[in-house]
Amino acid sequence: MKEKIDKIVETRESKSGLYFDYFIQVLILLSIASFTVETIPDLEPQTVYFLERFELVCIVIFSLEYLIRLYIAKSKMRFVFSFYGIIDLLAILPFYLALGFDLRSARVLRFLRLFRIIKLIRYNKAIRRFQNAFIMIKQELIMFSVVSLILFYLSAVGIYYFENSVQPEAFSSIFSSLWWSVVTLTTVGYGDIIPITIGGRIFTFIILMIGLGIIAIPSGMISSALTEARAMEKEEMKLKTGKDA
Repeated sequence: MKEKIDKIVETRESKSGLYFDYFIQVLILLSIASFTVETIPDLEPQTVYFLERFELVCIVIFSLEYLIRLYIAKSKMRFVFSFYGIIDLLAILPFYLALGFDLRSARVLRFLRLFRIIKLIRYNKAIRRFQNAFIMIKQELIMFSVVSLILFYLSAVGIYYFENSVQPEAFSSIFSSLWWSVVTLTTVGYGDIIPITIGGRIFTFIILMIGLGIIAIPSGMISSALTEARAMEKEEMKLKTGKDA
């Protein structure tokens, strides 16, 4: 029985497994759409009632899915504390936690339902490829994130010393200058805080050039990793096809 259920739930080799995958994916998307519709003000009572009943159906199905995966797992504890196990639990936990809280607290907990969209990673091959790509370059991304944080801070310090004397309200401290640093290095440039000194404008130009590089570097790393992940998938498919033959 476990083997039959495992083939349906964990693989897409059979039609049943394929239908199960598609069913869960559609249900996740519908539940996210339902969550979005709930935020519309002045909904009709019938609509609210339907959304509540639909949410209950989603909770029942996702809860059963979680229990089934726990049942067929070779190591129960490993599944519970695995990435997918935690996501599956977070997808249903807000509903059960909200039962013991008042309405305002329940609204905050319902926000956690957005974790359901992460469940799509398990069922979508393209999204899994993204996951594999990020795993391949996680060390580079961590190093890049640390360097980026250092640059954010250094740029905030630099613009503070250039602009504080002439714009004490806009650049009152290094902490307030961090907002300028974020919008400049990310090349968003809201324009709500701008330098007016010559030194500040030259410094801003340098930071903007660095910001363009900051955007390009991770994009190139992810693109390269996705290509490698795709090649590994093809190699695995070839090996699998050869074994089946």
